[in-house]
Amino acid sequence: MTNRLYFAPWERAFDRIATPFEEFLHRQTTIGILLIICAVTALVIANSGLTDWYHQVLNIKVAITFGGAEIRHSVHHWINDGLMTIFFFVVGLEIKREIMVGELSTIQNAMLPILAAIGGMVFPALFFIILNSDGVGSAGWGIPMATDIAFAVGVAALLGDRIPRSLLTFLVALAIVDDLGAVSVIAVFYTETINTNFLMAAGAILAGMIFLNRIGVRSPIPYFFMTIGLWFMVEGSGIHATVAGILAAWTIPAYARMKPDQLSAELRETLDAFDASGDSEAPLLNNPEKQKKLWQMDHTLNNAIAPLQMLESALHIPVTYIVIPLFALANAGIALDTDHMLAATQEPVAIGIVVGLVLGKLVGVSGVTLLAVKMGIGRLPTGVTSAHIIGAGLLAGIGFTMSIFIAELAFPGNENLLNHAKTGILAASLASGILGYLWLRFTPGKTTE
Repeated sequence: MTNRLYFAPWERAFDRIATPFEEFLHRQTTIGILLIICAVTALVIANSGLTDWYHQVLNIKVAITFGGAEIRHSVHHWINDGLMTIFFFVVGLEIKREIMVGELSTIQNAMLPILAAIGGMVFPALFFIILNSDGVGSAGWGIPMATDIAFAVGVAALLGDRIPRSLLTFLVALAIVDDLGAVSVIAVFYTETINTNFLMAAGAILAGMIFLNRIGVRSPIPYFFMTIGLWFMVEGSGIHATVAGILAAWTIPAYARMKPDQLSAELRETLDAFDASGDSEAPLLNNPEKQKKLWQMDHTLNNAIAPLQMLESALHIPVTYIVIPLFALANAGIALDTDHMLAATQEPVAIGIVVGLVLGKLVGVSGVTLLAVKMGIGRLPTGVTSAHIIGAGLLAGIGFTMSIFIAELAFPGNENLLNHAKTGILAASLASGILGYLWLRFTPGKTTE
């Protein structure tokens, strides 16, 4: 490692080898930091002389045409329905990985996170409905159901070894189940009309992608083009287009073509041939014999890594540094003047979101988890105490990305109510993050693995 050459300023930063879970944690922490920066930037712009320019840019119309067909949306819509599909695609890959080989792969490990996630969705929605039982605000019941995995894991990561690693794993697992629940809510309850022709076309494309998986096609190229087609069909069907990302992710192959011992044998054989071929002093660029062996090793490694894992890793940079920051910039810009803030404190929607995220998540996640343990349904992970679970319940109340996303669907065209909802989301997420951090930082009885 010490002899490795770096030719560009940022090469070393990206040259980090990690396990899939370590890479996942690193990605969520990075996204959390960028979300804070972009959210603050959007708030500053929206409360400055640039606010008119901000909204004008978001309302610029952009069209994609195919012959006589045209899809025309605002920049804001393309970010929320287009770019966020990539985000949901990665979420789908994460869910599939966790179900196949992660914390959700066995009933014993999955039971507590699943119950915690269900509790963390039901109670926030229930608290919101109690405070918004009728009127236009009642459509926002899905807003406090969501947990922002990036923020929650990012805050937990700040605690370092003050909390056991298994608590992070538990939090990730319940947040992933929560994401699946949020996507299901979007698909089922925030879809007004269904175009059956487009829906049938989407089903045919999805069946084709499943067929590619079953016959052993591992190249991402056909899946890429079919995912684009799936997105257009889902968009036309009336179901929210980002659902296409989740569906497409589930068709990506998650298996490797080589067993570990076969991989080791082939690599050793090729490496021996590499050492014996060509001029050892000549640069690899001018050494065709050694280049040939390198390509063989690359092919061997590609067969040993599942396409799902490769895509999840490859999409890390665009999702982290482009998609999520743009979403935060486009959706976090709300007015924070005194009149608006005072109005939000009296708005049942904002109050319901705060109560749902802060109190509902705490009761749902912590209460259901500890009750399940007491009833013998599940067991707390190694090193995790009841105090840790309460802290996890508080952190689960950070609902930034998914909550704002659902708010946009719940109150389309109602800017006043949408601003109040976003104010409640920001306030609740900030409160949950601070309370969760302080609880896990200072509550006695913490143990480490």
